[in-house]
Amino acid sequence: MSTTIDQAFIKQFEREVHEAFQRQGSKLRSTVRVINNVNGSEAVFQKVGKGVASTKATHAMVPVMNLDHSAISVALQDFYAGDWVDRLDELKINIDERQVIANAGAYALGRKADELIIDSLTAVGQAQQVPDDSLGMTLDKAMEALGKLGAVDVPDDGDRYAVVGWKQWSELLRIKEFASADYIGTDDLPFKAMTQAKRWLGTLWIPHSGLPLNGGVRTCFWYHKAAVGHASGSDVVTDITWHGDRAAHFVNNMMSQGAGLIDDSGVVAILCDEGTSA
Repeated sequence: MSTTIDQAFIKQFEREVHEAFQRQGSKLRSTVRVINNVNGSEAVFQKVGKGVASTKATHAMVPVMNLDHSAISVALQDFYAGDWVDRLDELKINIDERQVIANAGAYALGRKADELIIDSLTAVGQAQQVPDDSLGMTLDKAMEALGKLGAVDVPDDGDRYAVVGWKQWSELLRIKEFASADYIGTDDLPFKAMTQAKRWLGTLWIPHSGLPLNGGVRTCFWYHKAAVGHASGSDVVTDITWHGDRAAHFVNNMMSQGAGLIDDSGVVAILCDEGTSA
């Protein structure tokens, strides 16, 4: 057997893990601001206030907006997901079984990336919440949340996202304004394609299983991409080492990432009772 067979194994495994993470690892990373390749233990996101336009007299100086600038620091955290692959077991399994191990590590880190983003969303203030009222997801709640976003001039520029639990997703599908072609046309019907997301009210709605659930109340979030930041010092990296005393490879998947709330006015939390249907 070639003495370089381990290198072939390692390179293929690393590729499989990376592809799995990119394909299905995180559902929310593309919905927020992202800084990659951070050097150091923190990343800084800039927050800029609103400008005000003014008039000026002939030949006078152009008025300065004096925009408020602030910096939001996001701490990076290191995460690991490892497992053993016995050398003799490799003789008994096929490549699909190895792909299962690669997927497991990538998915675990992907769920952690989403968890970081969701944790940052939970920091939104009470003024930006739509209360539970012992109801699930309803049209009235969606309209109230939309009003809160509009009241603070959150732009309707195609970068709005709403993340809901699967119970709330099923409730939305029973709202005719969400699911009927009479209201949204034929292009945005949720059943038209086998996808788990749809656009409604200028927002991409995404079901997610990892949203906070406390006392039977699920917290869903409607937010603008600029309101949340996700920083990466290192995307998923795979390290595979041979341990002769175990006659096995140890496969370690790791990443360094963090997330933070940049502007809570760009986020609305919608509290939904999981025991009551809309």
